[in-house]
Amino acid sequence: MTWDGERYQRRFDDLAASGAAVHGEADFVSALAPASVLDAGCGTGRVAIELARRGMAVVGVDRQATMLATAARLAPDLTWFTDDLATLQLGRRFEVVVMAGNVLLFTPEGTRKAVVAGCARHLVPGGALVTGFQLGRGYSEEEYFSHCADAGLVPDERWATWDRRPLTVEASYLVAVDRAPA
Repeated sequence: MTWDGERYQRRFDDLAASGAAVHGEADFVSALAPASVLDAGCGTGRVAIELARRGMAVVGVDRQATMLATAARLAPDLTWFTDDLATLQLGRRFEVVVMAGNVLLFTPEGTRKAVVAGCARHLVPGGALVTGFQLGRGYSEEEYFSHCADAGLVPDERWATWDRRPLTVEASYLVAVDRAPA
């Protein structure tokens, strides 16, 4: 899949200009009150930039150079890395690692378990992996939960939306918080 960072960002800029709320993920993460956040699969940096604006130390990582070029243009003062989440080794840990915007649905087939493990490696003890993705698109919540368990994470919260609507059988989206052992 080929990504165009400027076109992707324009979509969210247009939504924001129309009055749509575009920071649900940042609101969710902010409620956890972390000092440090890794935005894994950060794309154009929409979530990372908003979290930094709210006072958190944020690092963004994405495989797509065009997406990161837009992120760096929008927030040159933040740290951006082009890397694969499955093999990521930043040499530091974060209170929260967030994968927003269907990151796991865009990873190459067969790598999702390694991506979850790569994110888990970057959590401080007790830190939270916060993930949101659309259900019914080839990656189930059961698979995700299994990948988290394999990475040593403990389930904490399960929601159907970033504004914490309860997760039901009919839900089409999953927002999950899993924690590293303290």
